[in-house]
Amino acid sequence: MASLYDVLGISIGASCVEIKAAYRKLARTYHPDVVAMNQKESSAHQFMIIHSAYSTLSDPEKRAQYDTEIYRYRRSANMASMAGRNHTFSCAGGSGRKWETDQCW
Repeated sequence: MASLYDVLGISIGASCVEIKAAYRKLARTYHPDVVAMNQKESSAHQFMIIHSAYSTLSDPEKRAQYDTEIYRYRRSANMASMAGRNHTFSCAGGSGRKWETDQCW
């Protein structure tokens, strides 16, 4: 699933001016009033996603809450992906050891 930053095509550190500019550019492209008749339904759906992203990221309190949630999600996803890995490292002797059970001297 794309983040709200991805939806607007901006970086996480984007300023309010950059957020608004990205929103306006996308709104001119996807607003149902400016697309062809046969694209109105899909365009309306896409525009609602864009508008939702803008309304969250343009409000400092909502943005801070979203950033906290996305950080927690990415951190937990990263921890889950690391849980299944076999973590090894080399010591002075060059042998691989599992960090869960052994220690290097």
